[in-house]
Amino acid sequence: MTKRRPVTFNHNPLLKNGLPGWRVRVVMLGLMCGSLALTGRAAYLQGVNNDFLQAKGESRYARVIEAPATRGRVTDRNGDMLAVSTPVRSIWAIPSDAQLSPADMRKLAALLEIDVQELDRRLGSGREFVYLKRQLSPELAQQIADLKLPGIHQQQEFRRYYPGGEVMAHVLGFTGVDDKGQEGVELAFENSLAGKPGVRRVIRDRRGQVVDDVEWVRSPRDGEDLALSVDSKIQYIAYSALRQAMTTHKAKAGASVVLDARTGEILALVNAPTYNPNNRTDLSGAQLRNRVFTDTFEPGSTMKPFTIALALERGKVRPGSMVDTGAGRITIGKATISDSHHNGMLSVAQVIQKSSNVGTVKIAMNFQPEEMWRNFDALGFGKPLSLGFPGEAGGRLRPAHTWKPVEQATMSFGHGISVSLIQLAHAYLVFARDGEMVPLSLRKLDGPPAGGKRVFSSETVHEMRAMLEMVVSPGGTAPRAQISGYRVAGKTGTAHKLEGGHYANKYVSSFVGMVPASDPRIIVAVMIDEPSAGQYYGGTVAAPVFAQIAEGALRTLGVPPDAPLVPLQLAQKAGDPPPVKESM
Repeated sequence: MTKRRPVTFNHNPLLKNGLPGWRVRVVMLGLMCGSLALTGRAAYLQGVNNDFLQAKGESRYARVIEAPATRGRVTDRNGDMLAVSTPVRSIWAIPSDAQLSPADMRKLAALLEIDVQELDRRLGSGREFVYLKRQLSPELAQQIADLKLPGIHQQQEFRRYYPGGEVMAHVLGFTGVDDKGQEGVELAFENSLAGKPGVRRVIRDRRGQVVDDVEWVRSPRDGEDLALSVDSKIQYIAYSALRQAMTTHKAKAGASVVLDARTGEILALVNAPTYNPNNRTDLSGAQLRNRVFTDTFEPGSTMKPFTIALALERGKVRPGSMVDTGAGRITIGKATISDSHHNGMLSVAQVIQKSSNVGTVKIAMNFQPEEMWRNFDALGFGKPLSLGFPGEAGGRLRPAHTWKPVEQATMSFGHGISVSLIQLAHAYLVFARDGEMVPLSLRKLDGPPAGGKRVFSSETVHEMRAMLEMVVSPGGTAPRAQISGYRVAGKTGTAHKLEGGHYANKYVSSFVGMVPASDPRIIVAVMIDEPSAGQYYGGTVAAPVFAQIAEGALRTLGVPPDAPLVPLQLAQKAGDPPPVKESM
């Protein structure tokens, strides 16, 4: 047997079949091309187009966040602060990152003042972003930041603060949690008060905390400051007087407005009940209603001066013209209109002084319905003033062609027509400005008012002011509206409330007046809704409120007296007759 010789691996016959040379070259060429491609790509990204890599890197630590803008401040006409934004913090979370231990959950829930179960529900919502608590004080927010909890973040916001509280509530309104206007001036002037937030690019650490500012994408634009026409001192005077009247007469609600007769600026605007805009928990709709603008009512006898002024303007009567009111009753169709007293023959001036329904109707029936309608329309009734307040009512003034004779008669003394208190006060500007109407303004004006229109001649207005002074004098319906040292002109109103299409045994008492009557500086309108303490006539319920507000406003404005400083109680002891009860 022949012995085989061992064969090593490198002498294996199979290896003697060499690979083709072209395959080696192809592999080498492929490797070289791949290397060149990678080198070229790296050179392109690093040298030519490095934005891609930069963006990918920044996406892991850079963020674009919103920078809030400060809402504009609101001041009164004298620069006193009425509304200002204060910095607060909001706590938010990325639920997927917020892996908290039970102990951390309890600590966070205690600081946020929420239940642990509620906190757990929010963090387990599966959402990418969730607010845990908004508008926290900076001190409390810092305590939360000190916990250094993963996935829990903060951002700066602003909260509105109202130093005047409930006194200014219905003027200013309030903002929501996003610092956007919800009511009052805050809503009416939202476009100018609201700023425009900015955007900035920042670097955050792994906990989400900002560690460096990179750049501003857009700078924030703060809101514009707003100077109101309101005088905070007069506002407080009106608020105190209205609140006292509400208590005295056990009324359901009330409202008052003070106008600058020279400019049409609103110096005060108050409502009751009211609320504290800094703490709006457990609010009712009654508290939020700005009754000066939203509530309409039949104005009653406060409408009579406009009917008489139209008759004077058209030459139908003169102040001394006599009107036979007979036994104080007049029948039109099936309806009978009556006075509270049997006055017999009255002059036109006495028709206003005694507030005679019958006398007013007899004068009004000299007109065609269209003439009266045009007069009411020119005075602004039946349409809102468009000052921007939410819910501003236009009242009710039906077209003239629908009027029946009895409806024309009742509208002449303020029934069958509805107005808001601001409309009524605005209309009385014609008697304070020698027959001219000007728009009202909530902004402080730096010059004379624009957009005035003439409704009555100055001669008619002077005669009407003299008649309205008689209303406040002894023998009129409102001697309690007198102010020592000043001549007062005004008119009372008392009307049954219309409920469910029928007149209820409830009343709205009102008074609108101007002072000093020789050269009016202010107009004050007062409305008391459902007084229930036994008195309900405008002369006994609303007129004293007018006197209290007007006296304080005159003192605040420094208006000089235009009458002797005679103590009012002495004048009423001289055998003067008691106040006349107005007709309803």
